[in-house]
Amino acid sequence: MSRRHGATEVGGDADGAAASREPAALLRFDVVERCAHWANALLFAVLVATALPLYFPAVEGAVGRRALVAEIHLWAGLAWPVPLCVSLAGPWGAQLRQDLRRLNRWSGEELRWLRSAGRLHVAGERADKFNPGQKLNAAFTAGVVVVMLVSGSILKWFAAFPLSWRTGATFVHDLLAWLVVVVVAGHVLFAVTHPQSLRSMVTGRIDATWARRHAGRWAAERLGPAREASAERAAAERTAAAGPTAPPTTEPAR
Repeated sequence: MSRRHGATEVGGDADGAAASREPAALLRFDVVERCAHWANALLFAVLVATALPLYFPAVEGAVGRRALVAEIHLWAGLAWPVPLCVSLAGPWGAQLRQDLRRLNRWSGEELRWLRSAGRLHVAGERADKFNPGQKLNAAFTAGVVVVMLVSGSILKWFAAFPLSWRTGATFVHDLLAWLVVVVVAGHVLFAVTHPQSLRSMVTGRIDATWARRHAGRWAAERLGPAREASAERAAAERTAAAGPTAPPTTEPAR
């Protein structure tokens, strides 16, 4: 009885040691995803900076060189989707493609959050790597890039399009530009007030405790293999500590 009890204690200690060897941080974004994100952010900053002189005469008067500013704005807009496309193009974009599939996958609870206009809270072990707000933001951004490219192209090469198209493109381009600025400002505010999330887009890693609390479903996927590896190491250590098993001996017959 005592031997069995002792074995149970050893097994419990080993399990606790295995759990303690779980990684303290999880890889949330790899280097390709981080480069794509910051390249996109840089291009957006250039677009906003060059749009100001084009929209506000007072800023144009201070900056001058409207033709050059307009040219920079044009090429920054055409380059806007390039970092994402390059990141997705080759084998280096495997994790980014996986994350895009996650962004396009909505659980029943997330759809209820959408129908409740955000009043339903989705967190803890039910939450995925990206929350519903982040999924909406990703869908909005993808749509905006396409619409801004099309409307901006109509404004630049207007001779090929009828007047009604040019008028509509001007309205859509201007309206979406203001809307994007508001959404990005909210995105930046969210990042500044959530330092763990911001740090993960800089270093790529997120604290495992934070992940369990805010993205439990994704954390369980990532920590599951780590737990299995830790358990295997603990079992190997127990076997090594026990030493070789002596063969059974029998007394000679008399």
